[in-house]
Amino acid sequence: MAKDKAKQQEQNDEALATIENLEQQLGEMTIDLQRNRADFENYRKRTDVEKENARVQGAAMAILKLLPVVDNIERAISHIPDDLQDNKWAQSVNGLTKQLDKSIDGLGLKRIEAKPGTLFDPELHEAIASEDGEADEAKIAEELQAGYELNGRVIRHSMVKVTHNDE
Repeated sequence: MAKDKAKQQEQNDEALATIENLEQQLGEMTIDLQRNRADFENYRKRTDVEKENARVQGAAMAILKLLPVVDNIERAISHIPDDLQDNKWAQSVNGLTKQLDKSIDGLGLKRIEAKPGTLFDPELHEAIASEDGEADEAKIAEELQAGYELNGRVIRHSMVKVTHNDE
């Protein structure tokens, strides 16, 4: 009987050791699974950000290639001779610029404010000429080329002539 009890105790000890070993393995596997899930979630978030950045970069590249065409159309409209102001063709071309502006707005493209008298901001404007003036702070005297922001990020700075006080 004592032999049976000893054998029973030995079996119980072995079963407890096996259970403890299995619980330890289960804990380790649970930690590994949690780590793998976290790694995958971080990977998914990172690839989502990379995809969005690639999409925005692609849109910016395409828009940058179209901006010279927009500039030329704006220059052509601003230089329509007075005798052609009432011409239907000239008016329809002017209408195209309005349609182009709507399309540009739909893409998230916004023209940077660079009217004469606006304060010069090196984050938005690129001064390519300057002249002396009476202003205490650098102000824009003339916009030479329009600048644009795409979804709040500058993709082309406004080229401006700046007036400032040399004192």
